[in-house]
Amino acid sequence: MQELTALLGVRLSVNADVREAHGAGYSYHECMPPDVVVFPNTTEEVSGIVSICAKYGIPIVPFGAGTSIEGHVLALRGGICIDLREMNQVLEVNKDDMYVLVQAGVTRNQLDELLEGTGFFFPIGPGVNATLGGMASTRASGTNAVRYGTMKDNVLSLTAVLPDGKIIKTGSKAKKSSAGYDLTRLLVGAEGTLGVITELTLKLHSEPETIYAAVCAFPTVEAAVATAIKTIQKGVPIAKIELLDAAMMGAINRYSSLDYEEVPTLFLEFHGAVAEVEGQILKVEEYAHSFGAADFVWEKDEARRKRLWRARTDAAPSAMALRPGAKLMSTDVCVPISQLAKCIVDTQQDIEKTGIMAPILGHVGDGNFHLTILINPEDNEEFERAKALNERLVRRALAMGGTCTGEHGIGVGKLQYMALEHGDSLDMMRAIKHAIDPQNLMNPGKLLPEQ
Repeated sequence: MQELTALLGVRLSVNADVREAHGAGYSYHECMPPDVVVFPNTTEEVSGIVSICAKYGIPIVPFGAGTSIEGHVLALRGGICIDLREMNQVLEVNKDDMYVLVQAGVTRNQLDELLEGTGFFFPIGPGVNATLGGMASTRASGTNAVRYGTMKDNVLSLTAVLPDGKIIKTGSKAKKSSAGYDLTRLLVGAEGTLGVITELTLKLHSEPETIYAAVCAFPTVEAAVATAIKTIQKGVPIAKIELLDAAMMGAINRYSSLDYEEVPTLFLEFHGAVAEVEGQILKVEEYAHSFGAADFVWEKDEARRKRLWRARTDAAPSAMALRPGAKLMSTDVCVPISQLAKCIVDTQQDIEKTGIMAPILGHVGDGNFHLTILINPEDNEEFERAKALNERLVRRALAMGGTCTGEHGIGVGKLQYMALEHGDSLDMMRAIKHAIDPQNLMNPGKLLPEQ
C-alpha cells in the first residue's frame, strides 16, 4: 500500500462505497468488490501500478465505465481495481488519415461530441456510454456492426501494459499490415486477462451525405428475418437493421407513449448519397412487402428520424419498466443468418413454456439477438429457471453453428460454454494466457475456465 500511495497520492481508495461501486457493473451477478481502487492518469502510472502488483502477486481488475454485463469487473480474488476513467484525453484527431488517438477512459459519448461537425464519426455504439478501452476489451459492437464492423475492425493500434508492467505498442496507423502476429486483435476482446489497454488508435468514417430511417411491421418473426436476410444477400449496404419482437414493441409503447403495432418490427437505417439511399429503400420496401409487411414508413428529417428510432433506443428501459424492481439478465447469442428465424422462434416457444418475461431484440443483419430476461434476484427458483433458459438458448445457438456471445463477452457469465464452443482450441488460449501472465494476475477467473 505504501508503494501505491507514493505513486498515486490521494488517487487511491479503500472506501467501502467506492469499492462496492467497482464490484458489479451492470451484471446480475453478486457484487464482489476489490480491496483497493486506484485512479491513474497516464500509461506510465498504470505500468507502475501493475509492476507493484506483479512484485507482490496481487490480482488486477481493469475498470472502464462499469457497463459490462457478464461479471467482467467482479474482483473474484480481491486485489486492485484499476479505474481508467481519469485517462480521458483525446490525444489526436487526424482527418487526413482518418483516425483518432484516445486514452482508454474516453467514453463513446465524449468522442461523439468531439467529432460533431468534423465530417467524421466513430460507428461503434453498444447502447450505453461505455469507455472505448472497455469496448475494445470486450470486442463490443452494436447497431452499426452490419455495415461498419465491430471493435476488432475499427482498432488500428493500441498501447497496453503487460502483467509484468512492461508497456507495449501494437499495430500501426497504416490501414493494413502483414508484419507478424496480430497482437492488436489478440488484446481486443481479451477482457483484461492479458494486459491493461491504455491508449487506442481508432478508425474514423466519413459522415454520410444523407441518413434515412425506416420502420416496418410484419405478421411473423419469420417474415421479418426473411426480409433482413434478403436485404443482406442482395448486397444492400444497410447501416442498421434491428428486430424487436411483439413483446418488446408492447413494452416500448407503454414506456414511451408510442402507438406502434405490437407485432415483430424491423427498424432500419440507410447511409449514403440521396439517390443511392432512396434506391436502397425502394428495394428493401419491395422485399418487405413480398414477405407480408404492411406499412413501410421512412423518414429523412433528423427530428422525425430520432423519434422513429426512439423505440429502439428505449428498448432496455422499456423492458425494465415492465417489472419494476427486477434485475435484467441480457443474453447475447449470434447465429448464421440462415438459422436466425428458427433460433428466435424456438426461443420464443421456450420462453412461453418457462413462464418468464423476456422480450427480444436483435441486430438481425449479423445474426445477433438478445433476450431481456427480467428476474427477481431474491427468488432463487425463478433465477434458476432464467439461467436454464439462457443455457438452452446458448446450446441451441451453438448447435446451429453460432456462438454463445456476439458482443457482450464471456466474463464469468459465459465461462461454462467456452469448452463447448471452442473444444481443443481452448488449450491454445490457455497457453497464450500462461505465456503472457504466468502468475494469473490479470482479471483472474474471467474468459478462460480454469482447469
